[in-house]
Amino acid sequence: QVQLVESGGGLVQPGGSLRLSCAASGFTFSNYAMGWYRQAPGKERELVAGINRSGGSINYADSVKGRFTISRDNVKNTVYLQMNSLKFEDTAVYYCRGQDSWDPRFVYWGQGTPVTVSS
Repeated sequence: QVQLVESGGGLVQPGGSLRLSCAASGFTFSNYAMGWYRQAPGKERELVAGINRSGGSINYADSVKGRFTISRDNVKNTVYLQMNSLKFEDTAVYYCRGQDSWDPRFVYWGQGTPVTVSS
């Protein structure tokens, strides 16, 4: 059974930090490019950060560059998103996504973890 389980979301003050984790199971994690997406109320889901299967290629949305860091551990089958200097506009539900690097038809999503930046 394929699962992507996010954790680490919560309430944080502006300027604070959170670390999201996404634990994968049920598929060969090291074959999958992984990404973090977010969806704010009333807005479309957007890509926050992506990392290829080896971790050697990473990309970020302009809005989070210099503040967020994506990483992965192919032994622990987990992808992380370190979020620093959080802003009000980072408030959203954050989703983990995996896509098979060899067969892009295989795409999996987690259930999401909410992040609220508020004073």
